[in-house]
Amino acid sequence: MNELEQAGLARLRDGWVSGGAAFELAPAEWKDVAAAASPDEQERRLLAIAAQALDVGLRPAAPKTLKRRPQLPVLALPVLPERLRPLLRAALKYATDARLKTRVATLVASRGFVLHPMDWMPAPSYQESPEVYAPWVDWQAGAEGEKQFRREHLTAETWDDFYPAARRAALVDLRRIMPALARTLIETKGASESAEVRLALIELLRFGLGADDVPFLKSLSADRSGKVREMAGRLLARLGEHGNPADGGSEDPTAELAAFIEEGKAGFIRRRTTYAAVKLKSPAQQARRADLFASCYFGDLVARFGKTEADFIGAWQFGVDDNADLFLVRMVSMSGGDAAVACLADLLVAAGGKLALLVLQLMLRLDSGRKRVLIRQILNDAQNLAALNLVEGAEAGWLEWGDLAKGKALSALRSAFSGDNDVMKRSAEQHLETIGFLANPLTAEKLIGEVVAAGLPPASPSLGLLRLNAALAGNPTS
Repeated sequence: MNELEQAGLARLRDGWVSGGAAFELAPAEWKDVAAAASPDEQERRLLAIAAQALDVGLRPAAPKTLKRRPQLPVLALPVLPERLRPLLRAALKYATDARLKTRVATLVASRGFVLHPMDWMPAPSYQESPEVYAPWVDWQAGAEGEKQFRREHLTAETWDDFYPAARRAALVDLRRIMPALARTLIETKGASESAEVRLALIELLRFGLGADDVPFLKSLSADRSGKVREMAGRLLARLGEHGNPADGGSEDPTAELAAFIEEGKAGFIRRRTTYAAVKLKSPAQQARRADLFASCYFGDLVARFGKTEADFIGAWQFGVDDNADLFLVRMVSMSGGDAAVACLADLLVAAGGKLALLVLQLMLRLDSGRKRVLIRQILNDAQNLAALNLVEGAEAGWLEWGDLAKGKALSALRSAFSGDNDVMKRSAEQHLETIGFLANPLTAEKLIGEVVAAGLPPASPSLGLLRLNAALAGNPTS
C-alpha cells in the first residue's frame, strides 16, 4: 500500500467518523461499484471494500527476516488433564525460579504426564528439565533448518537429525544400555564440534563410566581445550587412572597439598593412622589450600600417603577444620572413585548433624538409595530441614508417611504453623514445597491435613504442590 492509497482510505475513515457521507471521497473505481445503489447502500459497499483493502488485500508484507518455524513437537507423554491444570498453575505460580518450576514439571512427569505449553515451557538455557521435554527445548532454541523432532535411534547417520537437547537425552540413554556405542559416537562426531559442545559431550561419559572408556579419555590429553582436558582427567581419576593434573613445571601440586595434611595416631590398644588438616597461619595459606583441593585429584593425594581411597576417608578426622572437610568432600565428588563416594556418603550420614549435610556435595554421584537415606536423615533432624531445599537430583513422589511421621520434621512443621513467628512460618512453607515434590500422593494428602489443623490457612499458596501431588494419585508412574 502506497502513501496515496493510505491517504485516500484515511479520508474515507474521517468522513464516516464525523457522521457524513464518504461516497464523493472514494476512488473512481470504487464509485463504479457503488454508483447504482441507494445512498445508504453506497456507504455500506464502500465500507466493505475499505475493510477488505485494509485487512486482506493490502496487508503489509512480512519482513524478510521472518522465518517459518515447525509446529511445536508432540511429546512422548500425554498432556496433564484439563481438570488438574488449575492446581498446576497454582503450584507453578508459587515456585519462584526455574529450578523450582522444573521440580513441578518433574513431579508431573513421574506420574505419566507433561504440562500444557501455555502453562510452562522449559527454558533452553536450563539443562535440568525432564528428558521428555527435550524436543521443546530444541524447538525454543530456534535451531535453523527443517529437521524433524524425531526420537528414532541415534546413530552416526542420524546424528545431524537430532537437535542438541534430544541428542543429549539419546546419548544418556545409550550410555546406560550400550556405553561403547555412545562413546564411539561422542568420539567420532564430537571431534568436529566446538569446545563448549565437546565439553558437554565428554561430561556425558560419567553415565556408565568404565574401564573401556580409558583409552579415549587418555587421548583427550591432547585436546585443544583446557576444559576438555580437565574433564577427561577427572573422569580418568574416578577410574583410578591417576596423574598430575598440572600442565607442567617442576612443582608438584599434589605434594604441596599433602603438606597441608598431617598424619597422626589414635587408639591406645589398637593404634591406627589418622589424617587431619594442618592448622594454617595466614589467609594466603587458606586460599592456596583451597586451590589445591580444587585442582588435584583425590587418587593422587591418597597415593602420596600409601593408602586406598576408602582407607584414607576412614582415617580422616572430620571436625578438626570445617573448611578442609568441605574441600575434601568436594574433591571426592569431582575425582574420587564410585566406591570412595559411597564410602564417604555412608560415613557422613552415619555421623549425622552438620557432617550429614556435607553429603549434599556428593548428590550428583549418589545412587537413588543413598539419596533417599540422606533425605530421611534430614527429615529426622529438625535443625537441618533447610537442607531439603539444597537437595539436587532426587527422585519425585516416593516419600512415605512413615518416613515423615517418625522423624522430627512433622512436629517442627506443626510447631511453626501453630506459633506466631512469621520467619519460622515462611521457612516452613518452603519446606512444604520441597516435601510436596518428594512425597507420594498419600503422604501429600495427609500432610495437608496435618499442617492445616496446626494453623496454616487452607488456601495458603504453599500447599499448591502438595495439592497437585495428591490429585495425581492413581496415575501411572514413569
